[in-house]
Parts: sequence; C-alpha cells; structure tokens
Amino acid sequence: MTTSRTWDPDFLTRSPAFDVLREAAGYLDLSTWPSAAALTRVASQLPVIPQSASGRSVAFVAPQSIESLSYEQRIYDQGEVACRPEDWHDLLNALVWMTYPRAKAALNARHVEEMAAEVPGKRGRTRDALTLFDEGGAIVCSSSVAMLDLVRNFQWKDLFWRRREEFRASTRVFIFGHAMYQKLLDPFLGVSALAILQAVPSGFGHDSLEEQIIRADSMTADVLQGRGVIQTPRELAPLPILGIPGWFAENSVESFYDNQNYFRPGRMRAFALAAR
Repeated sequence: MTTSRTWDPDFLTRSPAFDVLREAAGYLDLSTWPSAAALTRVASQLPVIPQSASGRSVAFVAPQSIESLSYEQRIYDQGEVACRPEDWHDLLNALVWMTYPRAKAALNARHVEEMAAEVPGKRGRTRDALTLFDEGGAIVCSSSVAMLDLVRNFQWKDLFWRRREEFRASTRVFIFGHAMYQKLLDPFLGVSALAILQAVPSGFGHDSLEEQIIRADSMTADVLQGRGVIQTPRELAPLPILGIPGWFAENSVESFYDNQNYFRPGRMRAFALAAR
C-alpha cells in the first residue's frame, strides 16, 4: 500500500464507508491537499474539539526529524499528531480524530498506559491489539443479538445475504481505522477489518448519522478505557467489509459470498462486546 497518491477531491464518494467522515471534511477546502495547519484549524472549530486525555487540544504537525518522544507519547503530552504533507494515511487519520475524538483519545491514553507498564524493549500484545484497531478497526453497532452472533461465528453468507434485509435494518458498521479507509480508496478482494461489537437499542437506527457517530464514539471510548478488554488481537472480530450490502458492487449477487478465500470460516473467539 502506497503512502501517497494523486489528490482526488471526490474521495468521499468512493464508498459509503466514507459517509461518517463527511462532516469533518465538509469544513475543509478539498480542491487540493489540506495542509496540517488547515486540519488543525478545522479541528479547533468542531462542536467537540479533539483533545488528548491529558487535556491538550489536538494539533496536526509535521513529523520531526529526530523525535524526543514516541508518536503516542507526543500526542498524549503535547496534543501533537504527526501529519505528513500530501499523504492519504495521515490525512485520513486526522479526519478520524475529528470524527471519533473520544475513542481516539482513549486509544492513545491506553497506549501510553501500556507503554509505561511494558518491559523496556518488549512490546506487549495489548499494544498490538490497539494498533491493529487504530489502523484497521471497525465498530459494528447492532440492535440484533443474532447479527452479532453471526459475526462472531463467521457466518458471512447468513449475515450479508440470507439475512440481508435484517442486517440493513438492525446493523451499522463504522470504519474507525485510517489505514482501512486508505484501502477503501482502491478496494481489493481481501480487505478485512478488525471490529469491536456493540449492542445498541432498537431505536439506534432511527437516529441521525451524526447522533449515531457520537454514540459509537462514546461507546468505543468506554471499551478502550477498560483494562479488562482488548488485551490481545484475538478479542477483535474479523470482518470482511466488502460483504457489507451496498459497499461493493460485486456483492449484489449471491455467488460473491461463496468465495471462502475471502469469507473464511473460523473458530469462536471472545470478541469484545459492550452492551449499552
């Protein structure tokens, strides 16, 4: 995966997954690459200003040639998020910070907490899980226990095809990982997220998208702040996101879901579920 590519002012139309980024992106001049200064300015004008858990307002800044602090520590202590110019990965990370400010701050704080507890030079499995979610995570919000069980049990054809309308009516998937958004700029068969599963009330789907995002952000922050969950990557649920109805043109036919190289069967895992 490349770290940069030609600017596309219409990138938000590439997949319905990008819909959740529209509010933050709407404050930007998208005729060309947004600068780090422009991203910082927009972040400071949002209804919820992104802040680190230490209370520092988030600013997007150029990477330093010699970093005195680690990436995560710099965010926590100074609120500074390294952002390379004309780079999709870092632009999308900035938009995720603006869209899910509570969850991003909680994830960063958990990183810093885990770093302090680690043996020097030995990275723990919890930080591996946090990084995987940060880069490739998704939040599955569903009012149907049955839909969440199908995810846990790798029953992809039942989930996305046989019970397609039930999935549409009860379940919403929010992409969290900025690397996952980058992959969706040019989707390829094999793109899969690692998800946190959230049980929500039946009325969740009737809320506005803005209200749903706020709720998803808050619930995910609660999960990430809890030391009893997301301790290893195995607690995150694999999700072949190109199977989500409406997200990929080829999934409009049943045979698409017969590809077991993509829709892989798997064994039961103790996936994170925060019931609200």
